[in-house]
This record gives sequence, C-alpha cells and structure tokens, in this order.
Amino acid sequence: MVKITEGRIPFKGYSTWYRIAGEGEAPGKLPLLALHGGPGAAHDYLESLDAMTATGRRVIYYDQLGCGRSSLPEKKPEMWTVQLYVEEVDAIRQALGLGRIHLLGQSWGGMLAMEYMLTQPKGIASLTIASSPASMIQWVAEANRLRKLLPPDVQATLERHEAAGTTDHPDYAAATQVFYDRHLCRLLPYPDYFSRSFEKLAANPEVYNTMNGPNEFHVVGTLKTWDIIDRLPEIAAPTLVTSGKYDEATPLIAGTVYTGIPGARWVLFDNSAHSAHVEEADRYMQVLSAWLAENE
Repeated sequence: MVKITEGRIPFKGYSTWYRIAGEGEAPGKLPLLALHGGPGAAHDYLESLDAMTATGRRVIYYDQLGCGRSSLPEKKPEMWTVQLYVEEVDAIRQALGLGRIHLLGQSWGGMLAMEYMLTQPKGIASLTIASSPASMIQWVAEANRLRKLLPPDVQATLERHEAAGTTDHPDYAAATQVFYDRHLCRLLPYPDYFSRSFEKLAANPEVYNTMNGPNEFHVVGTLKTWDIIDRLPEIAAPTLVTSGKYDEATPLIAGTVYTGIPGARWVLFDNSAHSAHVEEADRYMQVLSAWLAENE
C-alpha cells in the first residue's frame, strides 16, 4: 500500500488542500509535483500517477484554490486568475519544502506550469506538459474543427442551445459528452478516480465557468485570448510534451508547444485522447519514469 498524507496550507485567506503519495525519496530521486486541469477540476483524475512512487519518489497533488477540496464557502469569481494560480504553486512548494522537483501539468495544469516557468523559478529538474495548449485561440480553433466531425444531430443540438443561451440543458450536456468520449477519455466507462474529478467540477463549476466557459469548445471565459506561444523560448528546463492521437490537444497544439520550447521532446500516445496517463497508464508510467530518471 502507498502511504497517503493529506493536509492544508493557508493561502489568500483560505486554504489549499494537498495529498502526498509515498514516504520520501530514494537516494538521487526527486519528488513529482502534479498540477491538475480544468481550470476548476480537482486532482483525483491524476491519481494513476501514484504509480510513480514505485520509482522511489513522492507524488504531490493539490486541489487548486476554488476547486475540489479547496472550494470556498462563497462565490468569488474575481479571484480566479492565472496570477493567483502561479502564486499558489510557489506557496505549495514553500509550505511543503519542495526545493528541487519534477513538475508535471496536465491540460490547464500544463498551461499553469508553463506560466510558472516564465517566472524563472529555481529547482525545476524537469517539466512535463501533458496535453496542454500554449494558446487558447489555437485550442478553440482545433476544438471546433473536431466538433465539425461529430454526428450532425449532435452538432445541431450544441448549436441550438448555444444560440438560446441554454448550455445548462441536459440535452446540451449529453451532446457535449459525445465529444468528451471521443477526445477527453476513450476508456469507457471512466475509472472511478477519473469520474470523481468531474463530479467535483459539476458540483462547483465557478472556476471553470469563469476562466473557460461551459465546455471545451465554447470558450467565453477570461482565458479565451490567453496565448504564450511567443514566450515559449523563455522556458528553461528539460521538457517532455505528451499527447494522444485523438486528443482535443491535437498534434497541432502539442507540436506548437514542442517546437516552441528549446530542446523539448514529444511522445504521442496512439491509443489515447486527452488522458493518456489514464488510457495508456502502463506505457505512460514507463515513459514518465524514464524521463524523470534521465533528469536526476
């Protein structure tokens, strides 16, 4: 059994909940800090990364402020900014004594990881960007290209409810799920730990709705014009890019990150969509384990 430690750290007048898998590092090994997606989801869907404890390291997760177990008792949409979440990464590292680490960000977590790297933090031995865009403009363009490949009746349902402003309708949710089953996770039914994140997101969608919008392709939130493509050359850590063949983070999106970050490496998972760490967990852990070992 993997030892699990949970706790909270104070942050911005509230508290951020964290979870640590494992009991320390073997000689020469470094911990892995994992940043979850959404924005507004929770860490649970990343728990397959607990397997990395078998390589002699801890895996540290946290629910970003406003999300999951770090939810607030009141509505605070004005709080949810990229800057807040960049500061939270530092707060977690300082509170938990995470000096030299590997950093992994998945989806929005990878966007956050790239923003964090632009602050030139010390102690990042390696960076893994899992299925993340460097531009939401590019993301939306690609999501809408994929959307046009959905069955015509599904497209019609999406368009009808977006035009009417009824994106909270069950029919809209069902049509969106068709997209997710193709491009978010193709392992059906979803594993429990994966579903938990999305149940928490559905129960508390404020961060997601504020920063993103109602779903992955109807992006009307504060991130809609976010774009750091021109700044990718500033990222100065060994970087692994991972993505899936059927990913909503399409090869164009992953390729933009890969070509933008100096010396980056890219691994494409042929049987995965947006969640290769879930859909091809064994191969993903082999790739990630080798990458971390190479950069220690």
